[in-house]
Amino acid sequence: MTMPYTNPSDLSGLDILVTGAGRGLGKAAARMLAGCGAKVFGVSRTESELNELKNLIHNDGGQAEVAKLDVTDLNAVRSLIGDLPKLDAVINNAGWNHPQHTFDVDDTTFDAMVDINLRATFAVAQATARRFKQDGTKGSIVNMSSQMGHVGGPLRSVYCMTKFGLEGMTKAMAVDLAGEGIRVNTVAPTFVETPLASEFLKEQSFRDFVIGSIPMGKLATEDQVAAACVYLCSPLSAMTTGTSILIDGGWTAK
Repeated sequence: MTMPYTNPSDLSGLDILVTGAGRGLGKAAARMLAGCGAKVFGVSRTESELNELKNLIHNDGGQAEVAKLDVTDLNAVRSLIGDLPKLDAVINNAGWNHPQHTFDVDDTTFDAMVDINLRATFAVAQATARRFKQDGTKGSIVNMSSQMGHVGGPLRSVYCMTKFGLEGMTKAMAVDLAGEGIRVNTVAPTFVETPLASEFLKEQSFRDFVIGSIPMGKLATEDQVAAACVYLCSPLSAMTTGTSILIDGGWTAK
């Protein structure tokens, strides 16, 4: 059957969990999803940021609930996802980076990055998939990756390791879950001037390197990344699974 040409990005009736929703890409995704009609449940570690997000969405006429959550607390993650009234999709966005030269990587930084970028991300995706199966939901899991899950970069040996791992996890999980009608994909942006990335981009030489590495000659915007999340939660992407949507201005095409 051909999809009717109405508004295929209308997400009305969908309940979508967004991790790391208090700022940056998570906040932008939550606002755009709500603007497309979804009911958003945003979680992060900072209550004040969550309350601001909730107020913004409500002022825009959208629906949102929020809860403080540290995604590295795996039992809390599983409990929250299991207790949600309804769940149709997740934007698995929480993540962290601390650039270090390979010579300088310390165990504490290594463990922290693996904990949030891999272990917690897997736990959120696994708990979501189990919830989908329990409810008979043909849902969508969207893992926030990076162009650095496709190429190497300076001072990013551990970050690249976690994002390459995330890309592999996504493909394998998509194969495991396809028979259940559950889709799993990544969104992989280039540098975006988020609160996390802005600290790195303050250094002019690094900013020049980044802009010079993007054939389109500009940074991505938060809304451009959020739009890919909307696509992967919408009926438009019903046949899309196990893939990565690169929002990178051509960085990885070279």
